[in-house]
Amino acid sequence: MRPERTEGAGGGLLVPMAWMYAEYIADELLRTGDLMPPTTLEYRAGRDALALTIFLSDGSDHGPQVGARMEEWRSLTAYGNTWREWVCGRLDVREAAAFEAGTADRDPDLELAGAAWRWLEETELLAPDLDAVGPAAEDPFTVAEEEGPQVWTPAWQLGLPLGHLAIHLF
Repeated sequence: MRPERTEGAGGGLLVPMAWMYAEYIADELLRTGDLMPPTTLEYRAGRDALALTIFLSDGSDHGPQVGARMEEWRSLTAYGNTWREWVCGRLDVREAAAFEAGTADRDPDLELAGAAWRWLEETELLAPDLDAVGPAAEDPFTVAEEEGPQVWTPAWQLGLPLGHLAIHLF
């Protein structure tokens, strides 16, 4: 889906319709799954990861049919998949194509997708340490953590499984 102009063909404001569509679908999937409040950073991470998946998997000029694409999104977001490398590769291909076409600085969809990816990469969220082994030390003077040990992890590592689960629950 190409960005649409709000004015005539002689230049004007470009509207990032493809990115807005991807964000809308991602938001609907997450809200339907009702996995967490939409005001949390974890929710934002899930929405952005899912929106990137939807946006970058859509190679057509007319938006994809959601039902027909669900299986593709499910496999792209599956655990053990190389989602991070796939996103980086797809963004690079789109940026190169925009540069060759001379529209690299005028593609608002690509700008928003790039901003979402940078946020997912650079932001770290505190999450349960799934690699921790054994029970916590039994010190009666230490306040035990309710959720066990936690670690800082890139936002995409939390958002990706959240998006995957939302797809399954849809």
